[in-house]
Amino acid sequence: QMTKFVGEKVLMRIFTGDTKMFGHVPLYEALVEMFRKEGFAGATVLRGVSGFGAHGAYHTFKLLELSSDLPMVIEVVETQEKIDSIMPKVDEMIESGMVTLEKVNVILYTHKHANE
Repeated sequence: QMTKFVGEKVLMRIFTGDTKMFGHVPLYEALVEMFRKEGFAGATVLRGVSGFGAHGAYHTFKLLELSSDLPMVIEVVETQEKIDSIMPKVDEMIESGMVTLEKVNVILYTHKHANE
């Protein structure tokens, strides 16, 4: 039986680019895999269509420019304790980017099977 994942949690957003690497793997893939291995409830990767960061370079999706460094956001919702425990690993993995943390209230909807 799954424990209900509801109540006050922390939303962590990691802002990076789709060309950022961690070793031979895209950074966002490496982060998601690390969260999975650490037993996190879930992670979502969002691809931005345009944006700019601290360096000021503007990145946008253009048909002939598929290799431009488009914004990527990895979102994770977990307990404060789990977020705190993972931060040293996140710090090691991210060379440039931004991480935001905010408190969120979670309402979880799950599919209920007829035999439950």
